[in-house]
This record gives sequence, C-alpha cells and structure tokens, in this order.
Amino acid sequence: MKLAYPIKVLLFLVLTYFIYSFAVYNQVMHTKKARRTISALAIEGKDVFQDNNCIACHQLYGLGGYLGPDLTNTISENGEEYAEAFIRNGSNRMPKFDLSDDEINALIELLKEVDSSGEFPILDFDVNWDGTIEKKNKK
Repeated sequence: MKLAYPIKVLLFLVLTYFIYSFAVYNQVMHTKKARRTISALAIEGKDVFQDNNCIACHQLYGLGGYLGPDLTNTISENGEEYAEAFIRNGSNRMPKFDLSDDEINALIELLKEVDSSGEFPILDFDVNWDGTIEKKNKK
C-alpha cells in the first residue's frame, strides 16, 4: 500500500508530460508565413545540407555546431554571392566541397528560405509558456 501513492504521482507526471508534449507539437500556427511551404529546390538544398553534414559546424536558428557561423540570416546580411563563394571555394576553416552548380543553387535556395522564415539571435523576442516565441512589442 505504501507504493500506491508514488505510483499514482509518477503516472500523473508521465501523463501530464505526454499531454503537454502533444499540445506543443500539434499546435496550429496562425501566421501565413509559418504555414507556407518551402520550395522543391530548398528541399533539395536541405538534402545537400544533411548529406554533407553542414550542421556539424554551422547553426540554423541557433541550433547546430559552433565551429562555423550561424547561417540563419547570412543571405540578408551578406548576400547570395558571398554565400556562393564560401560554398564553392571553402575557406581556411571550411573544407571545399566538390558540389555541382545545381547543389550549390539548392543550398542557396535553402539559405534564402531559412533567412525569410527566421531571425537569430532572438534578442527581441519573448518566450511563451509553450516554448514558442513572439516578437516583443516596441514602445
């Protein structure tokens, strides 16, 4: 009988965790920007990004490796030509990948999609109770 109460508490906590997880991961996004889908070329770019393990060194939306820079807003900050030069030629810290022109174009399209959908670092954002973020109201 002594174990009945701790088991009930554990069962309650596990059930609460699953309900909360379901609510967070199945919520409806209410902005048109969040609902839009990315282009087929950007999906190809995602595949190239994953196949070459770019996330091991680079970050998207602040998540990933720390050897290379965060690529979330690299297109708006530096331009497509800048990104293409690094992808095509590498640098002293980034290896030169022998990617085709189509693969490079796909990666740039992915970076443009990421740039249009996110902002990092998230200094001007509030974190909601469910883990989502919203831009702070400027006064």
